[in-house]
Amino acid sequence: MVADAQNYSLEEMDRQSFFHPTTSIAEHLRDGPTIIAGGTGVRLRDRRGRELIDCGAGLWCVNVGYGRAELGDAAARAMAELGYYHTFSAYSNEPIIRLADRLLTLFREKAGVPGLARVFFGTSGSDANDTNFKLVRYYNNLRGRPQKKKIIARLGAYHGLTYAAGSLTGIAAFHRAFDLPVAGVLHTACPHFYRFARPGENEAAFTDRLIADLEALIAREGPDTIAAFIAEPVMGTGGALVPPKDYFARVGRLLAEHDILLIADEVITGFGRTGVWFASALYGLQPDLVTLAKGLTSAYFPLSASLVGERIWSVLREASPHSGPVMHGFTYSGHPVGGAVAMANLDIIENEQMVENAAQMGPYLRQCLRQRIGDHPFVGDIRGEGLMIGVEFVADKQTRRFFAPDSQPQRLVARNAFDEGLLVRALGFTDTVSFSPPLCIGPAEIDEAVERFARALARTMPELSRLAR
Repeated sequence: MVADAQNYSLEEMDRQSFFHPTTSIAEHLRDGPTIIAGGTGVRLRDRRGRELIDCGAGLWCVNVGYGRAELGDAAARAMAELGYYHTFSAYSNEPIIRLADRLLTLFREKAGVPGLARVFFGTSGSDANDTNFKLVRYYNNLRGRPQKKKIIARLGAYHGLTYAAGSLTGIAAFHRAFDLPVAGVLHTACPHFYRFARPGENEAAFTDRLIADLEALIAREGPDTIAAFIAEPVMGTGGALVPPKDYFARVGRLLAEHDILLIADEVITGFGRTGVWFASALYGLQPDLVTLAKGLTSAYFPLSASLVGERIWSVLREASPHSGPVMHGFTYSGHPVGGAVAMANLDIIENEQMVENAAQMGPYLRQCLRQRIGDHPFVGDIRGEGLMIGVEFVADKQTRRFFAPDSQPQRLVARNAFDEGLLVRALGFTDTVSFSPPLCIGPAEIDEAVERFARALARTMPELSRLAR
């Protein structure tokens, strides 16, 4: 194959050599790849020169937009000075030291969480959640509570796809044929009022039921066996799901009552996505562990972070003289190039006021969507925080009857949106497409994107009507 590669198109080479993540093998072999060649701002172009407005920011991650040469310059300078050295056995480097200090300061000041003590670095949100999974166990072993190991996640949650993180994820499609979830991971109800409220149930009653379900789960399993609760402040892959009123305040009180740690998964919601620096601030979360990635470098370099609270760190510190080194880490933990790229990325977010722009453009995008497609018979709900917005489809708007589980109307709409030159994400837990454009998007680009989406929805109307019968 390699010797004859010049005889194949790039698309055919991809078909014959590349194992794509979360991709249908059959569809890929039939249709081949879409090869992206470049991008600037909120726009991409494929290798045939076609322009696309990216209202997905890649995978919720290109916060500063495409084509930011200064991030490449920061990487080049860092590589020239120190392309790599590990951080095992107390070795360190200046970029990662400065980044750790900056992250703790940002989260303390912007999210109002004073009790964060240290930062552990990895390369993806998945491995950061694996780190958190292990730290929860390590912490309770050091406390002499080896039975306190179970972690509660939520149905519809997405926390990554490694073995532990994939177990925490609460979407069945990611579990099938992988023997997931692992023992010790529990799932409680999804806090999505629009889809899961019972007939006649208002938002307050819905929250009451969710808290009662969580309390019953803790009682059934035994509070002395529950170590942590993990949550995205706004659920991403589940459908851009905004929590009901008072949900997190009441969850927090329940966790405190039973000595259960809180892990805030801010992989998507961090660094301005929801119109504030960190979504923990929106709901008053006081997490013991925080998971960060994606917007940390705007995906220009694979880097993640686990922020460790003083409650956990103090136990690790006091036990260290007799427990020895914490035997966890990765070859690329604390990579100097990643640290340099993240620092430059945070400079852009701050200097160009991208968090503030997301706070303004998010409501504008929701307003435009509601005005343009809000009365569409198959559009049930338009929701979100900042530039993290979901449009959920429904078979019958009046009765709130949803499409059959295998119909997946969101994928049909997303496919037609692509044909209109718009990239939106078809999500897998609810019949929802998400809008999460780069934080640099402006009103004119939003207007253009919404118009393209409206045309795509009109093109999908016959298929939606057939599926809704």
